[in-house]
Formats: sequence, structure tokens, C-alpha cells
Amino acid sequence: MPDDLFDQDAWLGRIGYSGSRAPTLTTLRGLVDAHSSAISYESIDVLLDRAPKLDLASLQRKMIGSRRGGYCFEQNMLFRGGLRSLGFDVTSLQARVVRGLAIDAPRPMFHMVLLVNLPEGTYLADVGFGNLAPTAPLHLVADVEQDTPHEVMRFIRMGDELTLQSRLGNRWEHIYRVVLLPRVDAEYEICNWFTASHPDSPYRSNLIAARPGLNRTRITLFNARLNVRHATGEAERRMLGDKSEYRDVLTETFGIVLSDEELSTALNTVAQKGVHGAPHPFFA
Repeated sequence: MPDDLFDQDAWLGRIGYSGSRAPTLTTLRGLVDAHSSAISYESIDVLLDRAPKLDLASLQRKMIGSRRGGYCFEQNMLFRGGLRSLGFDVTSLQARVVRGLAIDAPRPMFHMVLLVNLPEGTYLADVGFGNLAPTAPLHLVADVEQDTPHEVMRFIRMGDELTLQSRLGNRWEHIYRVVLLPRVDAEYEICNWFTASHPDSPYRSNLIAARPGLNRTRITLFNARLNVRHATGEAERRMLGDKSEYRDVLTETFGIVLSDEELSTALNTVAQKGVHGAPHPFFA
């Protein structure tokens, strides 16, 4: 498939969306919810020393044809392709992740997000932030609480940037700071290469997967630690044991099917280099 072609029907079938295709806010809400629920966040290719490819043809082969998931650049590049095929006006942005950090932490712009221009205003769409990706488009305005199928979220100002926060239980937690400057795809290629190649990248040493669950839950796998977090902030935790248990969770919970060799290689790398205590704060 040529890089600039997008199979709209295949994407909508993959995410189970059968609603209106008109480029409206209602459609955008349905698409964000459907895509987030159907395609898991995961970075297993990086763990297997395979840098993800970001051209549309490769993304469609992996996440639609092979029914795999992906991390932020893959997820939001694919989602952007789908939105544009439907006639949405989309601007590509970046964000600085401050999950588990101070709001003004000096962070690089290593996360991809999308700005969607609609008659109602500008909205953030992000289907690629693991266990806290907004499951609804968010109006890009400060100091307004916005409900989603999962958490209540809001933006607050931090200089020229807007910090996305999520209400977890009775506290607000920072997620990332949105930089309101349009980006070009070459900048994502640079970030993707760094994230997938740097020896200290958490993705190269840890098995990570996440998806939103039913009843406002969030399900996260970080190495052996499987978490189901409820909207109250309470969490159910389970430690995985043998290879068959990992396979069952990846397949049944996250819809990720790996070959026996891929799973063995991933688990061997985690055993040698992975974090064996609490998860990285970005994935807590």
C-alpha cells in the first residue's frame, strides 16, 4: 500500500465504529472512544529491538492488518490518518510528559498529540498515552473540568503551555504539558528513533501494555505487574508468573498475539534488564 493511502473501512472495522462519518464533534467523540477501546497501547516491538515505523502503510499493516497495538507515535499517526480521511482538520502537536513529576519539570517534547479544529472550537485528541489517554476529545481551554468515559480531566495554564490533569480519586494529577506549536512529521521521527533506541529508554527494558476497561477502569501491564485501577483511585494488583500466564493476559486482556519466539525474547529481556519493583511513574 502506498504511504499516502488510508483504508478507512478497514480502520473503522478494526475499531468497531459504525456511526456517522461526518467530520463533527459527535463523530470525533465516537472515534476516540472506539479507537481507544479497540487498539491497546503497547511498546513490545521496542522491547524486541524493532524500532516502530511511522509511515501510514506500515502502521496499517501492524495495527489493522496484524491487529497489534502501538505506542504514542504509532497510535496518533494512525488516528490522524483516519481523521484526515474523514475530512477532519487536524494539526499535529507535541507534549512534555510530567506524569509523576512537578508541573514545571524541564521535560523534552516526547509525546505526540493532535489538535482538531471544529466549529465548536479546538479539541485535543490523544489515543496514545497508555493508562491515561483521554477517552474523549477535550476542549483546549483552561480551568474547565471535562468528563470522559473514564476520568474527569482539565487543562491548567503553565506559561505558554496547557497542562493536562486527571482527577484520580480526590486528587488532580499532572499528565503532560501541551506545546501549542504545530509540528512536522520529521520531529516525530526523531523522537521515535530516540525513544526506541536510547539504552535508558524504559521501553527497551520493560513489557508495557495498557487499555481502558469497562466501568471507568484502566488496565495496565508493566512487566509482571497487572493493575486494574478504578475511577476512585483504588487498584487491584496481580503478579504474573509463567509464560502461559503472560500469553493469556496479552491475548485475552489486551488483544495482543505474539509468536512463541517473540514472547520468549521479550520475557528474557525483562528478566535481565526490566524494573522489578513498582512501575515507572509514567505507567503507574
